[in-house]
Amino acid sequence: MANVYLYGMWLLQEGAVGWDVLSMWRQMGFAAKAVVVLLFVMSAWSIGVMIDRYLAYTAARKQSRTFAPLVAGALREGKMDEAVRIAERHKKSHLAKVVTAGLQEFQAHQSGAEISGEEIESSKRALDRASAIVHAELKRGLSGLATIGATAPFVGLFGTVVGIINAFKGIAAEKATGLAAVAGGISEALVATALGLFVAVPAVWAFNYFTAKVEAFDVEMDNSSSELIDYFIKRSAAKGSRK
Repeated sequence: MANVYLYGMWLLQEGAVGWDVLSMWRQMGFAAKAVVVLLFVMSAWSIGVMIDRYLAYTAARKQSRTFAPLVAGALREGKMDEAVRIAERHKKSHLAKVVTAGLQEFQAHQSGAEISGEEIESSKRALDRASAIVHAELKRGLSGLATIGATAPFVGLFGTVVGIINAFKGIAAEKATGLAAVAGGISEALVATALGLFVAVPAVWAFNYFTAKVEAFDVEMDNSSSELIDYFIKRSAAKGSRK
């Protein structure tokens, strides 16, 4: 990398190539320009996903912190309808989405004073389905970040190869190996390499960060589902003891 930097500074000092953005763009061939445009599109898409996921996860975390104590209090008092209404007021909370599904399934199949094991098992399946759906929603866009992080360096590498080929074409056309003959191709190669890394590195960082967030949300949803099933079992036992 140090050699590439020194060579680039040499080109700059010799005046063989302009290093401002407009000059480099003019010196690029069609293939190099296509690579740059593709990398900018990939970068814009990844930034959009980062912003969208950050806002979604922040809202989910904020609403869940408000939702958890409220619904716990309602369930302790046996107010299941109130718990459902509380969940419906926190639509962005991942916990509320899961708990709502379990409560609604439990209420829909509850008949009479006695609560059967089949009704509890049905509620557990509803919680599992809701957790899977919310997990998929939370992961939306992350596979694209992973793809961009993995492929952007190779897209940049393709631009690098094109730039080197153009440098050799310049040598063949000029019948010489001077700086002027290779400057355009070398600038294409350096720009493509730098842009590929510029796009890939933030995408990989964001993917790892958001994946850790989703894993934490999954643990919270599993714990909430387990606690709700325990609540249903205790409610069933309490009703059975009053018979």
